[in-house]
Amino acid sequence: MENNGEAPLLTSTPGLKNAHFTGDVEDIPPIKGITDFCVQFGVESKKLWYLAGPAIFTSICQYSLGAITQTFAGHVGTLDLAAFSVENSVIAGFSLGIMVGMGSALETLCGQAFGAGQVDMLGTYMQRSWIILFVTALIMLPLYLFATPLLLLIGQKESISYAAGKMALWMIPQLFAYAFNYPIAKFLQAQSKIMVMSYIAAVALVFHTLFSWLFMLKLEWGLWGGALVLNFSWWFMVVAQMIYILSGTCGRAWSGFSWAAFTNLWEFVKLSFASAIMLCTNIVGWAIMVAIGFNAAVSVRVSNELGAAHPRTAKFSVVVVVISAFFVGVLLAILLVIFRHQYPAIFADSLEVQQAVYTLTPLLAACLIINNIQPALSGVAIGAGWQAVIAYINIACYYIFGIPLGLALGFGANFGVMGIWIGMLTGTVVQTLILFWICYRTNWDKEASMAEDRIRQWAGQPEEVVDQPKIY
Repeated sequence: MENNGEAPLLTSTPGLKNAHFTGDVEDIPPIKGITDFCVQFGVESKKLWYLAGPAIFTSICQYSLGAITQTFAGHVGTLDLAAFSVENSVIAGFSLGIMVGMGSALETLCGQAFGAGQVDMLGTYMQRSWIILFVTALIMLPLYLFATPLLLLIGQKESISYAAGKMALWMIPQLFAYAFNYPIAKFLQAQSKIMVMSYIAAVALVFHTLFSWLFMLKLEWGLWGGALVLNFSWWFMVVAQMIYILSGTCGRAWSGFSWAAFTNLWEFVKLSFASAIMLCTNIVGWAIMVAIGFNAAVSVRVSNELGAAHPRTAKFSVVVVVISAFFVGVLLAILLVIFRHQYPAIFADSLEVQQAVYTLTPLLAACLIINNIQPALSGVAIGAGWQAVIAYINIACYYIFGIPLGLALGFGANFGVMGIWIGMLTGTVVQTLILFWICYRTNWDKEASMAEDRIRQWAGQPEEVVDQPKIY
């Protein structure tokens, strides 16, 4: 029987039972003993990596677009490297955090709706997110238009501020690509349609590398050539994914453009804003692409299972992703330490820059471990719909604790960059411990019931008021 490209509600994939929907027809039984744990760990790991593998690959490809441009900029000149680094990390990095955060509201709604079989609502949710993120991009436009005075205001060197400000003007098209790309990504992820995203990202990366070399180095267009190629690469991914969706491959999840997207916008904005605060306050974690893969995968697993009323499976998904993220983080940290003498030369010709990176390697290794676990736990929060509660925690840990500590160590104690980094990392550690505690104390049966209420609410059906998560 044909399904017009739509992910089947209950299907079997060799070696991965029902991976396209909620994972199991019924919730997993209570785990008794180490043998039961190991068996269920293997089963859940297959489902997690089925989602995380392509998500990690896609994230690496997308992150590499900017990283490759930055690498070529380092071979153009020191000022070019500094200008692009500042624009990419401060201007585009902040915008990316906001857009990813605003778009993550879609993970909760689409994931839980798909888990409950309410596939028809996914397209409407994505269109609402487009509207909100497009308006958000317009609001953030002055950040690009007035990047130079803003950078000067925060104490950046004049030469770097002017060069980065010019680069920011060239990168405005990327801002609006973010606004459309991330809702599309969450829409596809909720349905486990992640391989197509990987293919598109891989194609974009190959051509991006080729044309960046051609325009930036061979033709000597410098940063202007890099900006041109980077904008094109991001819009290529948006257009290619939209062609895939419009071709009918998503079945009932996409039934065309609808005026219903303009309803319930304020409620959607509130959830999106909470999501944005939750994610952009820990932007360091999003620089670690493996962690982004875990974040996306576990948010889909938890939202699908809660939507399908499988609280034990959702809870066990949390256990599996934390253990997996920890061991992957340790492996990456070990590799970083082993190659600490080699990798700095990839990013810059300057020996001074290379030495600075080498000095920070031990701290970076610790960051890799912590910042693999924290985004995974944030993915749990997204899947369960806890964005508002976690947003307050993130603000407290990052802005009230982490940044002041970093400034005190960096400037008060004269530890410089390392002191700032230690403070921010300490804030992330505190944040991670709190997320651990919340996951441990959560009543997952109540979360499944709240997911059912949330699905009714967004489908326009009468239901009880959806509260914040009950933590016991």
